[in-house]
Amino acid sequence: MSRNTTNNIAVLGQLTSVYGVKGWLKVYSHTDPMENILSYSPWLLKIEGQWKPVEVEASKKHGKGLIAKLAGVSDRDVARQFCGAEIAVDRSLLPQLEAGEYYWSQLEKLSVYTLNGELLGRVSHLIETGSNDVLVVRGNAESIDRKERMIPYLPDQVIKEINLEAGTMRVDWDPEF
Repeated sequence: MSRNTTNNIAVLGQLTSVYGVKGWLKVYSHTDPMENILSYSPWLLKIEGQWKPVEVEASKKHGKGLIAKLAGVSDRDVARQFCGAEIAVDRSLLPQLEAGEYYWSQLEKLSVYTLNGELLGRVSHLIETGSNDVLVVRGNAESIDRKERMIPYLPDQVIKEINLEAGTMRVDWDPEF
């Protein structure tokens, strides 16, 4: 299964580095709260461009972060091959959202248009700030320019329409910003 051929998975984090000598790995989580990533099973790890299912044998909060031990991995050298792997789960395992709510992964890669139909670029990623989330929109060859724009994620105020099927978002935003 490849992320490019399916929209049925959601990336929730990444394995960053080995921890200790018994095969444990440090986990960077995109979930809120961060330990929610530990409640999903199985994990899908992106290894050499392919998504592969793995079982988590044990996991826990450790200091300010998380660590996990994958089934069948019992030493540091074996664990090292998983460092850098993205962690995803089948989207069907995620909680259902209310109408008008979206997971960040659903918004990434959407083409962003102004109300006048000008293409500003694609959503690269989102940033969490204290007051509201921010879309990072990067211009591309098809957009009006190659600028990177930071657009506040304010539904009804700035974000006027999201069409996941069409892969588009309409925003009330001045292209000069």
